[in-house]
Amino acid sequence: MSTYYIVLAIYFCIIFAIGIVAARKTEGNSDYVLGGRSLSPGVTALGAGASDMSGWLLLGLPGAVFVSGLDQIWLPIGLTIGAYLNWHFVARKLRIYTENVGDALTIPSYFYARFGSGNRTLRLMTALVILIFFTLYAAAGFVSGAFLIQTLFHIPYTQAVWIGAIFLMVYTSIGGFLAVNWVDFFQGSLMFFALLITPIVTWYNLALKWSSKTVHLYRCLN
Repeated sequence: MSTYYIVLAIYFCIIFAIGIVAARKTEGNSDYVLGGRSLSPGVTALGAGASDMSGWLLLGLPGAVFVSGLDQIWLPIGLTIGAYLNWHFVARKLRIYTENVGDALTIPSYFYARFGSGNRTLRLMTALVILIFFTLYAAAGFVSGAFLIQTLFHIPYTQAVWIGAIFLMVYTSIGGFLAVNWVDFFQGSLMFFALLITPIVTWYNLALKWSSKTVHLYRCLN
């Protein structure tokens, strides 16, 4: 258990350090909301992937496969196709147009600037969609983080939710989008290596167990 606390403390220190560095590089509203449009494609892509797929990929998807079977494999396939289409057909044009219409920092402000100041309904509907569905998405992220903290440290679920929420709000509020994206890039790198290493370690441990059982059976038969 002490090892878990040490690792968690190191992890928190790294995240807070990233938040502080990002805060020092944030000079205005554009920096805080969009990182000054200065992030590299690799950092942006891995950060967006980690933000989008962290909880459901490492907790939700394995649980769905365990409960419902391998038919759930269509979830990551569909997401991969959708993400590719989004980045290929939408992201590049949106990146260019938002800057051309007066450096729009949000989707509602982009629609407001592009389709005229009189079209307030579109801006309102876009804001409502983001508010409703991102609230649900953020809640799912809090739940997955709380389950992880609860499982590792054997603390009540409510306390785990508060720990995760406070931790997230602190580094997000002080560093803005730069902090969020750099933290997501860091966590995405951890996720990437974890997804590579976990099957190897699991297979190795299963092979050891099966080999020991095979040796025991051979001895019993002889």
